[in-house]
Amino acid sequence: QLQLVESGGGLVQPGGSLRLACAASGFALRSHTVTWFRQAPGKEREGVASISNANNSTEYADSVKGRFTISRDNAKNTVYLQMDGLKPEDTAVYSCAASTIRFPTFLAALNHYWGQGTQVTVSS
Repeated sequence: QLQLVESGGGLVQPGGSLRLACAASGFALRSHTVTWFRQAPGKEREGVASISNANNSTEYADSVKGRFTISRDNAKNTVYLQMDGLKPEDTAVYSCAASTIRFPTFLAALNHYWGQGTQVTVSS
């Protein structure tokens, strides 16, 4: 069964950190570009960070540059999103997606596989 499963979400205070994981089963994540998306209540889905399958080049949304880091561990078939300096506006459901496109992308339609998402809540 081909699937992506996210983990690592939760409740954190402003300024805190979380590390999200996107684990793949049934296919090799190393051959895919992986993108983290998020969607807050009442807002459209937005791309947050993307890492390519070609040379691990990355792209970040302006709102998270300098605070979030995307990386991959091919041995674990997993992509991570390290989130530091979290703000209340980072509260959302975070989902990972995988594409065979060979560059970082925030175009949701290019992704073939999607996870179910994990909730991140930043609140004091």
